[in-house]
Order: sequence, then C-alpha cells, then structure tokens
Amino acid sequence: MNKMKNGKLNGKVAIVTGASKGIGADIAKQFAAEGAAVVVNYASSKEGADRVVDQIAKRGGKAIPVRANVARKTDIQHLFAEAKKAFGKIDILVNNAGVYDWSPLEEITEEQFHKQFDVNVLGLLLATQEAVKQFDSTGGNIINVSSTVTSLTPPGSSVYTATKGAVDAITRTLAKELGPRKIRVNAINPGMVETEGVRAAGFDQGDLRKSVEAQTPFGRIGQPDDIAPAAVFFASSDSAWITGETLRVAGGLR
Repeated sequence: MNKMKNGKLNGKVAIVTGASKGIGADIAKQFAAEGAAVVVNYASSKEGADRVVDQIAKRGGKAIPVRANVARKTDIQHLFAEAKKAFGKIDILVNNAGVYDWSPLEEITEEQFHKQFDVNVLGLLLATQEAVKQFDSTGGNIINVSSTVTSLTPPGSSVYTATKGAVDAITRTLAKELGPRKIRVNAINPGMVETEGVRAAGFDQGDLRKSVEAQTPFGRIGQPDDIAPAAVFFASSDSAWITGETLRVAGGLR
C-alpha cells in the first residue's frame, strides 16, 4: 500500500501522457507520492516508462505503463481501457505528450505541421474526449501542458507555438464547456526545462539557453521537478475553484 497517509491525491487515478521521461515522468512520480494510482503512458520508450513505474513502486506507490500514440483514437481507447482494468476508474488526465521541431518559415513542411498538430492538439482533444466519457458524476480534472512560447513567440517556432496557442485556447474553451459537468480544465505553461527532448534538440547548450537565462529573473532554466508541483496543485482539491487558467511556471521569464 502507498505510504502516503495524507496525500493530496489519495484514492485518485491519473493518466499522464508522455510520461516515460522529462516533465511527464516527474508529474507521474509526484502524483504517486501524493497517493494517486498512475498510468504512465509512452509512445516509444518502453524502457523509460518501465523505469518510472519501477521508481514509483520502490517508494510504495502504484503505477502501470501503457503504450499508446495519443494521435490515434484506437490507441487512446486502449490506454483508457487498460487504466480502468487496472484501477477501476479515472479521475485525472494530464495531457503532457508533445513533439516539437523548430524551423524557419522557409523550411516548414506539411509533414512537420501535421506531426506537431496531430500529437500536440488532436492528441490532446482525443484523450480529453475519452476522459470525459470515463469520468463519473463527481466530475474530473484535465491538466494540459502548454508552453511559455505562446507569449514569448520565439523566431523559428511558428508551428510549435501555433500548437501551444491552440492548447491555451482549448483549455479556456473546454473549461466553459465542461464546467457544468464538474470537470476542471487548466494548463501549465513551463519555460525552458532541461528535459531529454530539450537536450536532444541541443537547446540546453549554446545561445538559446544563454538568452533565456539572461531574461529569467532566477537566472536558470527549469528542471522537471520545478513543474510537477503545479500539476499536483491543479489535480488536487486545493484548486477546486480554479478552471480555465494557464499558470506560467518559468522562473519569472516573460
């Protein structure tokens, strides 16, 4: 049994998409530490998802890994079916899965556009659609991981920034649409965070990081565990009177 007697999420079941690494992995671990049973979704990194589940189990928490590409409706249905089979219900969905590919205008391709919109926007909508079907009459909780790019609008990021602008708009729209069903919808907009994805893109080195740090009052980029507490806040009853919000978690970067 989970050792957390007074966890903020005791008895809750959460699905976290894209949780094999980075921000998603940290959200999954912190949810479990607060008493939630967690479904660790991954698209390709089984090894990463297994590691997150193992870390949760070693601390006395409950978690299972489930493979699903969020951009495919059948995969989403499988993800939710596995969650229900393991834990009996679903209370919280964190739409964290995302891809990015920065290119100047001249280099944007149709393929790039569709890949980013399929995962970052369609995937979020499909997962939310399924979650809303599964929530019971007490309502539920959707947390979208957006990005500060929606206000910073860095050059070369037009497609990615467009997807996250859509996420912010969907967050506010669905908060109104789903509020009468006791479903809350909020977003977290992280600044630059040192994740595997950021390292793979080379963003953690060089000029971009330096310029971000120079503009950040705290003088550093974020770590995944800087972001997860905001997700715990939105997932818990501490934020029961909050919906349709986008919370910037960025060390003061504006």
